[in-house]
Amino acid sequence: MLKIAARLHQCNNYIDIMAIWIPTLDDRKGPKYLQIVDAMAEDIRIGKLTAGTRLLPHRELAYQLGISANTTSRAYAEGVKRALLRAEVGRGTYVRSPDTAAPGGELNTLLRSGAESGPVDLSRNLPFPGFAEVYIQDVFASLGSMTGVSALLDYQTKDDLARHLEAGKIWLESCGLQAETGSVLSTMGGQHGLLCSLMALLRPGDLLLTEALTYMPVCALADALGAKTGSVEMDEEGVLPEAFEEACRTSKPKAFYLTPTLQSPTTVTLSDMRRQAIADIAEKYNVFLIEDDVFGPLKTDSPAPLAMKAPDRTFYISSLSKSVAPGLRVGFLSAPHRLMPALRQAVNLSVWMTPPLNLEIATRLILEGTARELSHQQSMLAARRQRLARSVLGEIPYKADPHGFHLWLPLGDEIKADVFRSQCSQMGVLVSEARHFTAHHGKAREAIRICLSHEIEEARVRQGLEKINYLFHETGKRIILDL
Repeated sequence: MLKIAARLHQCNNYIDIMAIWIPTLDDRKGPKYLQIVDAMAEDIRIGKLTAGTRLLPHRELAYQLGISANTTSRAYAEGVKRALLRAEVGRGTYVRSPDTAAPGGELNTLLRSGAESGPVDLSRNLPFPGFAEVYIQDVFASLGSMTGVSALLDYQTKDDLARHLEAGKIWLESCGLQAETGSVLSTMGGQHGLLCSLMALLRPGDLLLTEALTYMPVCALADALGAKTGSVEMDEEGVLPEAFEEACRTSKPKAFYLTPTLQSPTTVTLSDMRRQAIADIAEKYNVFLIEDDVFGPLKTDSPAPLAMKAPDRTFYISSLSKSVAPGLRVGFLSAPHRLMPALRQAVNLSVWMTPPLNLEIATRLILEGTARELSHQQSMLAARRQRLARSVLGEIPYKADPHGFHLWLPLGDEIKADVFRSQCSQMGVLVSEARHFTAHHGKAREAIRICLSHEIEEARVRQGLEKINYLFHETGKRIILDL
């Protein structure tokens, strides 16, 4: 059912047509918000809703249908994702033109809309920035109409935090970790969770182990706390349990920091067998494990977290920054119950508390199921970009995971990574070389990391990969000719 109101007004040299569109849902099945989207798609297809038409605000449509505003908000967000609609801040929601509502939906549209100048940045391992906006705008709107906002502008009490920590528990459960609410703490993202874990565990002179290729800020944090660092060797399947045991036997480490799922830079996900072996070794030698699982939400088929195998000695770090929105800066940390006082003190000393407004936004996204949906969208984008990489790089022997944001390209001993990175930069492509991830002053491997997700425009990603492909083959040819 469609009524077009005679609300035509001149605005910035174009005519804005408001549509009083109320879908008929009687014969439709499935979740209500999807029924609305299906009706919308059908009316667009048969011409009842035309390009450029502005729809009712989602709260007004909710009133007309007798349903919750959250349901119509989700319907509009899904319409944007499918490229049936476009949302313009401060103006409303509009029907898209047919050429943008092609297979691939909103993803195709978003991927065509990025910046077109400057170097192609394949160096930052961050999620695609376009998915979360419409959902968070809706959270902003609901926050503006809620009572008791002042509680989010004050220091938080234990009672204030209870709902947020329950959301954190739900988030961790979606990552495969069963945790008690009393063992969950909110942080300002994964790096803050890592800092708090190190503050709670390490004393000057203690030894922290990391993987041979690792997230290098962990070494800087340990150094700032007066701790020593050492590395554990890896092979093609990840960190070697026997190397970890040897380090435990000879060096007496206090803790071992590792990323078992979608490890950066190598892309490896540690097998269940190796996870169990590492948990057993940590128990045998009384070593704490710091499990960085910020990429875990992207890979739903990964083995159970280390924290499920060694719950009494594992600090489990998760974050919404790598799978929902990088600027939200909210994470959740789970740890053995006896160490929670030390962790709370670390939070108080570093930031006092996670900003309540950020935490409330994250809580709403989690409780409404939106956070998991956004993670799913990021995972789909990762799969799409990985297919693109395979189509461009062909038979180049790189390492990748279909759920991951990055790939790892070994160059062999003949091609030097620093030279290759410099050549990429000269051609307008930014990548990272292995020495940026090499722990404990070890010998850097000749390899580069290529990140696929954070560049908005897919054509730019393809362009960057084509240049890398060209350089890889041309460098190899020059080496052969020199020989």
